[in-house]
Amino acid sequence: MSYMQIITPITPELTCSSIKASLSFYTETLGFKIQYQREEEGFAMLERQDARIMLDEIKKDALVGIGRTWLSGPLERPFGRGMNLEIQTIKVNELYNRVQKADANIFLPIEEKWYRINQIEICNRQFIVLDPDGYMLRFSECLGERQAGI
Repeated sequence: MSYMQIITPITPELTCSSIKASLSFYTETLGFKIQYQREEEGFAMLERQDARIMLDEIKKDALVGIGRTWLSGPLERPFGRGMNLEIQTIKVNELYNRVQKADANIFLPIEEKWYRINQIEICNRQFIVLDPDGYMLRFSECLGERQAGI
């Protein structure tokens, strides 16, 4: 597989406190697959239905300004405050059930929500789950569209 086959126009890299805990959550609970990893660096590229996320474990030296972990300020839990990553998926109900059975931290229970996009509205069935470091992951399945009532 070439590098061009595994990149997307934007791929978030999430700093994590434990690569082991994060990999377990993303692969076992959410169904991501490891595309590749550099275990010696605490790094992994994950993929699920063409959505990609990179995980990068905090390096001990990064907290004193040494190493390749890029921190723009103090790192406090929950990581990624105020940002949620929308991840398009299919079979959102099945994924939600897996998340519930894993006793994961559900931030927003599953719901149907209409969003206006110019002259149309789309309906998403979605939920938000927090990863082990508190990143908000919003899994969303599009249920259809209609003319906007504006």
